[in-house]
Amino acid sequence: MEASLGEIPFGLDFHPSKELVAVSLITGDLHLYKYNTDDSSLRRLLDVHAHAESCRTVRFINGGQAVATGSKDCSILATDVETGSVIARLENAHENAINSLINLTESTVASGDDEGCIKVWDTRQRSCLGSFNAHEDYISDMNFVSDSMKLLTTSGDGTLSVCNLRTYKVQTRSEFSEDELTSVVVMKNGQKVICGSQGGTLLLYSWGFFKDCSDRFVDLSPNSVEALLKLDEHRLITGSENGLISLVGILPNRIIQPIAEHSDYPVEGLAFSHDRRFLGSISHDQMLKLWDLNDILLGSENTLKGRVAMSDSDSDEMDVDDNPSQSKKGTKVKNTNKGAAFSSSNNFFADL
Repeated sequence: MEASLGEIPFGLDFHPSKELVAVSLITGDLHLYKYNTDDSSLRRLLDVHAHAESCRTVRFINGGQAVATGSKDCSILATDVETGSVIARLENAHENAINSLINLTESTVASGDDEGCIKVWDTRQRSCLGSFNAHEDYISDMNFVSDSMKLLTTSGDGTLSVCNLRTYKVQTRSEFSEDELTSVVVMKNGQKVICGSQGGTLLLYSWGFFKDCSDRFVDLSPNSVEALLKLDEHRLITGSENGLISLVGILPNRIIQPIAEHSDYPVEGLAFSHDRRFLGSISHDQMLKLWDLNDILLGSENTLKGRVAMSDSDSDEMDVDDNPSQSKKGTKVKNTNKGAAFSSSNNFFADL
């Protein structure tokens, strides 16, 4: 399934329980689509001009009743899913453009901006509980670990920060890497933190030892890893600037298989549907694509088995394309959102 968006998309999110998917665009517009699993169709339900400037991040909130968007104009907007009407707008939420939003608890959310500032908001009191100047450049991604009340953040300055939300302070910050860090996921039952980078290297950090990475996986380089999506504790899905979507194993580190090719242009975001049947992807080719996850994973397994059989018969190593040929790229747009999780219900915009 696919749909032409007409403009470069920045953000992507699926409804927590319905066959709906939202996309935010460089024009400031918000699109809402309904996908039909019977006839594999995508139908646009809403086209809302949500912001005067680029709409960089989008998340369903309040159990899917509303869609929240963050913009270059420094505002956060809540839009009603059914009618497309404005529920509330939080003007000047930051002094700089907003790149990332994430739900923390039922009553708190966090937002990150262009200058590395992260704010935590009390949704009941509608006030800022704390602010972290965690980075020196834009916040590219955030990941919340509820058990330890830690907020992990990556940035264009090439660092990973760990914020303690009990004290509203930055607990630790990694050394500077050579490249911008684009995304972050937690794997191996909380023991490993994986960061994507602009150079295509995946940086692996051991929990509690965040100053320097414990391992590096370079087989995706030199193509920038624009998005990371955790499949399970041992595998993740990557979206790269050459348009490839790949299944990658962590410890042992390996490219299991490229599973899809969105286009020749950078993959801007990845997300799972509520039932994890579909993988959604957006790219600089201005297209929204939905992939049947079972089909592409099954295809990956079949291809892998075939290669193993061939390896056994020829006594050669398995031939996996670890370094795909580079393709024509679209213009890179700095400070885009990389798919932070924001799926739990909250009432942040209920009566602002």
